[in-house]
Amino acid sequence: MDSQQCARSGCLNEAKKLRCPTCVSLKLEDVFFCSQECFKEAWSTHKIIHALCSGPNKIEQATKLNIWPRHPYTGTLRKAEVTPRREVPEHIPRPDYALHPHGVSLEEKNSKTSGQIVVLNEEEKEGLRLACKLGREVLDEAARAIAPGVTTDEIDRVVHEACIERDCYPSPLGYYKFPKSCCTSVNEVICHGIPDLRPLVDGDICNVDVTVYHRGFHGDLNETFFVGDKVDDMSKKLVQATHECLSEAIKIVAPGVKFRALGDVISKVAHANGFSVVRSYCGHGIHRLFHTAPNVPHYAKNKALGVMKVGNSFTIEPMINMGTLHDDHWPDEWTAVTRDGKRSAQFEHTLLVTETGCEILTQRSSGQPWFMDKL
Repeated sequence: MDSQQCARSGCLNEAKKLRCPTCVSLKLEDVFFCSQECFKEAWSTHKIIHALCSGPNKIEQATKLNIWPRHPYTGTLRKAEVTPRREVPEHIPRPDYALHPHGVSLEEKNSKTSGQIVVLNEEEKEGLRLACKLGREVLDEAARAIAPGVTTDEIDRVVHEACIERDCYPSPLGYYKFPKSCCTSVNEVICHGIPDLRPLVDGDICNVDVTVYHRGFHGDLNETFFVGDKVDDMSKKLVQATHECLSEAIKIVAPGVKFRALGDVISKVAHANGFSVVRSYCGHGIHRLFHTAPNVPHYAKNKALGVMKVGNSFTIEPMINMGTLHDDHWPDEWTAVTRDGKRSAQFEHTLLVTETGCEILTQRSSGQPWFMDKL
């Protein structure tokens, strides 16, 4: 039998023999634990799966919680069923890609030919500030919904409805055919996780990435959250270090600074904590376009072009891994996961360069991310 990781959230030990007896009796996919201690610790949340998969439709329910049973997953997370996309009322303005049959933004494609980094005028700055303020409100609504037993599909519903209440279009919805209104990336998922019917488990970490489109501007941000009270110490360290990576990078944002310098700062913090920096995904310019110049890599010694100017707006969104920096993709062609199955965390802000530094347009009113409330 091939070795596999212990099913307790946060445990990285191999597990070969100890099976969940209830899963066996329900004829669910075999679940293994490395020890009785891990099995007992995981029981309060693991039994949620049993409740979902009991009764006459247990096989159907089990299938919904692992729709690709033969996929060679890198970690313990499994892909659950995805519900149909949610609708946006006709009166809410939407970006160009929402009207394209394949979700393509022709405006973004045209902007790439010039590579120009836009300098916003005062009216545009106000438009961006408002979109970012509303994006923060939406993410805060999602934060209040996160708890063991809540599905990421439910988080997506909260995000979607919060957007509609604020006359915002949820920017991810339909972008190159992305099927949901936000990204939810759990445990070993690096980014672009698609919300589904898997219940969150006490001890998970979950990133929620929100972007809203309001009156012609996008506001983009994300945070990684602790689920419940059983998050292990190494996962807490990962989340704290990832936030520190973002915070330290923001400190150097100012006119005249090269965009490539941000990666040096982020890598220094990540490596000092024993973690790696994802190279496959970067920060980006944002304003009237969801993704545009500049490209903002998070790793050291990168070749990013451009120097910051007053009025530039962009995101910094480092993805930091416990283990290898390398990523794989699930068959949905969106979900990026760590190649070794170890956990990943991310934080993101939209920034506006000012004369003396920058405005953090998506900062929480308290000035600190939600995970700090649990420390």
